[in-house]
Amino acid sequence: MATINAQKRITRQLFLVLGTLVTLQSCVSSKLYEGLQEEQRLLAQQYQNSLDSLDVHRTNTQWTKAAAEKALNACNEQVMALMAQENALTHNLARLQSTYDALSMNSAQALSDNLAQNQDLLAALAQKEQELASEATRLKALELALDQRTAQIDELQAVISAKDAQMNDLKLAISAALTQFEGKGLTVEQRGGKVYVSMENKLLFASGSWSVNTRGRSAVEAISTVLGANKDIAVLIEGHTDSVPYSGQGPIENNWDLSTKRATAIVGILVENPDIDASRLTAAGRSMYAPLGDNATTQGRAKNRRIELVLTPRLDALSQLLERH
Repeated sequence: MATINAQKRITRQLFLVLGTLVTLQSCVSSKLYEGLQEEQRLLAQQYQNSLDSLDVHRTNTQWTKAAAEKALNACNEQVMALMAQENALTHNLARLQSTYDALSMNSAQALSDNLAQNQDLLAALAQKEQELASEATRLKALELALDQRTAQIDELQAVISAKDAQMNDLKLAISAALTQFEGKGLTVEQRGGKVYVSMENKLLFASGSWSVNTRGRSAVEAISTVLGANKDIAVLIEGHTDSVPYSGQGPIENNWDLSTKRATAIVGILVENPDIDASRLTAAGRSMYAPLGDNATTQGRAKNRRIELVLTPRLDALSQLLERH
């Protein structure tokens, strides 16, 4: 606007000068006229220069305006972009806030649920700890009882081992006492903690008889000597026959009677030893019902006709241990 006003002011001055020149042309000398013409030319030149400067200034102003408008448009676009970003961020913030609120509600519910579950677990754990404490007490009692039972078993085992050793010594003593009768229908064995002395009838009796012969008496007396020295040994005397029915005369009716009579005959010899208490002895007749051999053969029947002495350690010590425990 200031540039346009300056241009108008110069134009008015120019026309004023021209008017003055026209008025004075007839009044002034040629020299003065020439001076005025020169001044007019200079003013015209100055005017032209001003116009040119104004054109340059206008052009520069237009360029500056265009650049400013372009920058303004860019700023407007940037503002619009920032506003769009702001709107997007605001939308995202609202969405995130909504998500956060939902998560907070869910987390609170989850925490509440977890707290309830933890309380249940703690209650179950407390119950389990109580059960474990009770079980530990029970196991401790069982361990104590087991230790006591182990001690009892060790004690019983010691007694049994002592009895086994005693029976082994007894077997050796009887075998030594009966050495002269080995291979003559007499055997000595140790089985199940007992000593078995088996004597075939040919060593002791005549066929169908229950009277012990001289050789058989010697064998029984040798056994009685050993038994007299081992006073805590119980003796079962068993009489056995083969399956051939008894056909003799007298008070014997059958094989049962014969086996029993022969067993009591051995008992009679044993009790002759004053070191043997009769209460330690038991006589039994087994007839033909505990055979060692086949009754269909001569050798089998000979094995079945026998007297067996079953020597058993008296288990008073074991009974006392069992009663004590």
